Amino acid sequence: MFYREAGDFHTTYTSDSQTFPIKFDRYRYYVILVIAFLVVPFIINDYWANAILLPFLIYAIAAIGLNILTGYCGQVSLGTGGFMAVGAYACYKLMTAFPDVSMFIHVILAGAITAVVGVLFGLPSLRIKGFYLAVATLAAQFFLLWLFNKVPWFYNYSASGQINAPEREVFGILITGASAPAWATYLFCLIFCFASAIVARNLTRGTVGRKWMAIRDMDIAAEIIGVNPLRAKLSAFAVSSFFVGISGALFFSIYLGAVEVGEAFSIQKSFLVLFMVIVGGLGSIFGSFAGAAFLVLLPVALKVLGVDMLGWPTDIVAHFQLVIVGALIIFFLIVEPHGLAQLWRLAKEKLRLWPFPH
Repeated sequence: MFYREAGDFHTTYTSDSQTFPIKFDRYRYYVILVIAFLVVPFIINDYWANAILLPFLIYAIAAIGLNILTGYCGQVSLGTGGFMAVGAYACYKLMTAFPDVSMFIHVILAGAITAVVGVLFGLPSLRIKGFYLAVATLAAQFFLLWLFNKVPWFYNYSASGQINAPEREVFGILITGASAPAWATYLFCLIFCFASAIVARNLTRGTVGRKWMAIRDMDIAAEIIGVNPLRAKLSAFAVSSFFVGISGALFFSIYLGAVEVGEAFSIQKSFLVLFMVIVGGLGSIFGSFAGAAFLVLLPVALKVLGVDMLGWPTDIVAHFQLVIVGALIIFFLIVEPHGLAQLWRLAKEKLRLWPFPH
């Protein structure tokens, strides 16, 4: 009774094929957007920004990118951390080489550079798949980190090997550096997250997305019916790497401010984003947000509950977090492979008939 589709009629193909054809869904997302853009910036503080909101927005972009590649196109990747590092270092080089260019341009160009690198490392997907492709992307992860560590040009010959984001302004408002206000950094990341979600949603619902899903479901049959596997796979690697590169650029310039590639973009980062996709749901844009929110909020909730309220040691709480994440991944892989997104779909089905029995 809470969730109804009855009475929603469409008289044009445009209205029927819009992103949210059901009025209830549209109004719900409009409310979320109003709160995100017009309410949260006025009540945000540094703790909420650094502990929850900025990591959530940035990881959501990375999860969307990986979900396009793995969830929609079926190409397994373990190199997300390496591609985030490409976006971070590309953004750093652009910020130092062109200080007068807008940060929006720097982040977008960093994503474009990462897309080119992603296509190069996606070439093996034309001949290998499954476990072997995962190993190939894992090799890309280690190679990229080694490259950024060993070539001083990438970190401008700094003695420490660390890159630091210079202070930059957008419309006269500081968005990078320790003095940047929390609301400004939040809005900057929110704009990119919102744009990434809209672009990804429309791509996956269009011709390109259908080709990706055809390759995922059965690549030989897809090729027989006219899908070009070269274009489909490489376009998935390009789009996925573009989003991951944007997340890496934001992670370095807006969130951390200073990065050592071996620590910030290690293999653990690749697994973290992969776990977000698995928990949230493969092949779902909403699942990318749900998985990012869950794995960002989990350590915060465990710290409040375990350390602050129960007085447990910090290391015990950290190990307990790993146990919970591992158990949830096993649960979702066995019981509900489509993750939190599928649970949300089932909840909406229940709401359609409540309070009557299913």
